[in-house]
Amino acid sequence: MTVLFIGTQELLIIGLIVLLLFGGTQIPKLMRGLGKGVKSFKDGMEGKDEGTENGERKTENGERKTEN
Repeated sequence: MTVLFIGTQELLIIGLIVLLLFGGTQIPKLMRGLGKGVKSFKDGMEGKDEGTENGERKTENGERKTEN
């Protein structure tokens, strides 16, 4: 059984490769999308949904409807 250890040099090399592949302008967009995906995943695991606060819920066609 081998254990994978990633050191500082390996992380720098991976970062440099990502920078070369995607360029400096695309990286913020990629990280923003990744952050939104992680937040959506966490909210889904906690049972939260968009628009469920304050008594609102989404209908089948995506419209928000206030529950009475």
